[in-house]
Amino acid sequence: MLAPEEILTLHQDLVAIPSFSGSEARLADFLQEWLRARGVEAARHGNTLLALAGSGPVLLLDTHLDTVPPAPGWTREPFRPVVEAGRVYGLGANDAKASVAAMVAAFLAARESALPFTLALALVEAEETSGLGTQRVLAELGKRPEPIRAALLGEPTGLDVAIAQKGLVILELAAHGQACHAAHAAKLGARNAAFVLAHDLVALESLDLGAAHPRLGSVTIQPTMLRAGSARNVVPGEATAVLDIRTVPGAHREMTERVRAAVGSEVRVLSERLEPRETSEQEPLVQAIRRARPQAAVYGSATLSDMVFLRDIPAVKCGPGRSERSHTPDEFVLEQEILEGARFYSDFVQAFADSPALVSGQEAPRP
Repeated sequence: MLAPEEILTLHQDLVAIPSFSGSEARLADFLQEWLRARGVEAARHGNTLLALAGSGPVLLLDTHLDTVPPAPGWTREPFRPVVEAGRVYGLGANDAKASVAAMVAAFLAARESALPFTLALALVEAEETSGLGTQRVLAELGKRPEPIRAALLGEPTGLDVAIAQKGLVILELAAHGQACHAAHAAKLGARNAAFVLAHDLVALESLDLGAAHPRLGSVTIQPTMLRAGSARNVVPGEATAVLDIRTVPGAHREMTERVRAAVGSEVRVLSERLEPRETSEQEPLVQAIRRARPQAAVYGSATLSDMVFLRDIPAVKCGPGRSERSHTPDEFVLEQEILEGARFYSDFVQAFADSPALVSGQEAPRP
């Protein structure tokens, strides 16, 4: 394992390099050279890095290099990491460069041991936008004869374990009316598309969304972007609203039909590809995490991650930092959280190695 000061220095170096989604090349260059200097050849796939150690079935450690742009309200320089009272401030310090530094440290420590599996470290691009990096990693690992037995995604969870996450359906309501001069609309009996849309949005407030999921709660529907009208004195002929629908297992694509049945507007599907995910608590993956960190809580996450692309692979997300700090001005992570994350990932890899069912591919007991 790297010394604590080396892990913290690496983390600050990562934060100091801007890496917005689509602009991760400089950070990927830095990490590729940093790993090479320590004897690790990380293959480059676009701006995604993939390093392997050991042989046999694969345990995937996956976290992301990219960040969102800085939110309004920063009082510090986003790319000049500053440590104050044990807090490291900087864009991406929490989401997810703390996980990057911690996973890199754990990978370097694990490769010194005789592993009964292949440990894959994926440092991926575009997690915040398209998931391109993780999809590239899965395509590359799919060329190997050995299967991926499990995946742990580094996201700021306070080192608790998200075994489920909601999916996302994005719909657009398009209400149609008759455009005309506002002064003559009543006389002409013109249908105002804005009224039609408003009626539909009110109807959605009382829509039956189905049973709540035990970990993820209920499906939610939120109108997020509304558009109507071209001028102050013209009745709109069309009004639209984008719906953000967070779904749970067993209620994903059916939500589109539920919305269609409840509204008079045209319903356009913008995206249904991001389905909810759930991994059983009885999976050896989860059991190994619990042995490595008995105090970790198990929960369901309302936010998305690249876990969505691991459809047939037991997967969870767990990492240092806190989700509520992500994408905020003056984002920070605690130095202690980074070091605790590195120890946890290292302990988890060892616990994985001690899990015969996980390595051999035996069926996990089901509840």
